[in-house]
Amino acid sequence: MPSTLQTSRASKAVVLRSGDQVSALGLGTWLFGENPDTRAEEIATLRLALDLGVTLIDTAEMYGDGISESLIGEAISDRREEVFIVSKVYPHNASLRAMPVACDRSLRRLRTSWIDLYLLHWRGNIALTETVEAFMELQRLGRIRSWGVSNFDVDDMAELWTVPAGRDVVTDQILYNLSRRGSEWDLIPWLRQHRIAIMAYSPIEQARLVPDPRLVQIAFRYDMTPAQAALAWLLSKKDLIAIPKTGHRSRLLENVEALGIRLSPKQLQELDLLFPPPDGPRPLEML
Repeated sequence: MPSTLQTSRASKAVVLRSGDQVSALGLGTWLFGENPDTRAEEIATLRLALDLGVTLIDTAEMYGDGISESLIGEAISDRREEVFIVSKVYPHNASLRAMPVACDRSLRRLRTSWIDLYLLHWRGNIALTETVEAFMELQRLGRIRSWGVSNFDVDDMAELWTVPAGRDVVTDQILYNLSRRGSEWDLIPWLRQHRIAIMAYSPIEQARLVPDPRLVQIAFRYDMTPAQAALAWLLSKKDLIAIPKTGHRSRLLENVEALGIRLSPKQLQELDLLFPPPDGPRPLEML
């Protein structure tokens, strides 16, 4: 293994409020398993990720109606202790009655007896009090180790903070990248103030940032790829976990090398000028 990857392997971690230490670079798995022609490469990518120390694997019951979870279960069946599994429950399954059933389905697909971090995928119609109670019961039973939320804006987080046991939330998984910076005004400061880790999904904007001329230009000048520049910008921030999705080993290697890039203040300033945040708060965006 190249020395740069050996250095990158353990170069950055994030400690969650639960006490778990997780890799700052994870692997998203949306669409994994849905194309039979790419299945073998996706499994190989998952296993290489573990070899490289990218041990946080993100999935959801929504992804292919469980197909992604099933593929992950196959890929890690002999390496479960190495993996920090994050999965997400549908809002309509976030009740005291439905969540245990949904969680059991995910556990069977993942071929495991526990999920490390279980998230509410987005805010639904079920009261947060009931959802948190369901999370706590799954914790008591040992089916999940910790829980969090996804796509919660600052008002949602503030409400969650007031419900019984709501302060046990460990992360908010949000759409955040160079082109989606509205959350910097209010949500991200709130999360940092309350020591809740930020998990950034679509950190390369589903690859749409890769051909962006602004990013191409700065990446070329500093001997990076556009994807590495976008990831290095995120990884320069504290308490942030980036989960780019890729099912290709070559792109995984490219992403992992971003862990070894330390952007200078000058480079960060240039990116800030090229991709400025909005001039005021914006509702949290979703994909």
